[in-house]
Formats: sequence, C-alpha cells, structure tokens
Amino acid sequence: MNKLALLSKHLWLDASDSQRAIPPDMLNRLTERVAASEQRHSGQIRICVEASLPTSYLLRLNAENTLSALVRQRAVMMFGKLGVWDTEHNNGVLIYLLLAEHAIEIVADRGLMRHVDAAQWQAMVARMASAFKDKRYEDGLTQALEESSAVLMAHFARSAAARDHPNELPDTPHLE
Repeated sequence: MNKLALLSKHLWLDASDSQRAIPPDMLNRLTERVAASEQRHSGQIRICVEASLPTSYLLRLNAENTLSALVRQRAVMMFGKLGVWDTEHNNGVLIYLLLAEHAIEIVADRGLMRHVDAAQWQAMVARMASAFKDKRYEDGLTQALEESSAVLMAHFARSAAARDHPNELPDTPHLE
C-alpha cells in the first residue's frame, strides 16, 4: 500500500470507530475480565483500542520505519501515556489494538520482562492475529487478557494476604 492510501485509511478512522468496534456491553465485559484477572496476581493490565495512527506517525513511514515498527512505537508510547510503566512491582501489561491495521501489540514492563522474553509475547500476538483480522475483537482481546493473566499468575500470583492490594490503574479499556 502506498503512503497516500495508508494516510487516507488512517485519516478516515477516528475514536467513534473504536466505540463502534467496542460497544458499551463489550466494554463492560472486558472491564469485568480485567478486574477479575487482577484479583489473581499483582500485575496491572490495560487494554487500549485505537482506531488509527496519528498522522505524525504515518509521516515517519520509510524503509527503516516500517508500519509494524510504527505500530510498536505507538503501543510503547501509549504504555507510557496510560501509566502502565508506573506500577508498584513494575509488572504492568498493555494490550494495544490498532483497528486500521488489525494489529495487536503487547507491551510488558521491566519487572515482567525479566521472566518473559519478547519471543513469548510475539508468539501470543501471533495466536491472536486471526481473531483481529476477522474483526472478532472481543475474542482476540479476551484471549490476550487470558494469556497475559496466565503469565502474570506464573510470576506474580497474589497471595490470600495480599488480596487487598490497591488497583493501580483503571480496568476499563481506553478507546481512542
């Protein structure tokens, strides 16, 4: 796809497209799933669904800066913007979905990256790709949440004594 066509595709989509893809009832179910997951481990999970990349990202597209690299850069930026990096145990996870490209990225904080390498996260993303390509967003996000939760449980399981650990980040998915 040429740069002009790519720009057009991304400029055509906005936050209302995210809200259509993730309607209120789905948003509520995802929020409940995040909250339930966080009762079992000390990690914090955020879901971010974005309709399109900002124009400033698309203008950086070139031979060195591929579309997949730009999507990853945006996910890392949203990881910071949403405060996922700023949790007590440095074990936050961002599940980022870009609707325009049906792309998913998982960004994990440094406390979790000590236990799980990038190849494992990429394998998770690859398993979810078909759900997003088929626009089965709830299925894909639920799978991402379940797999991220399993990793967090394996390394940061919450003991019965720590059940009152504060919720550090909102459980509701961020739609942009």
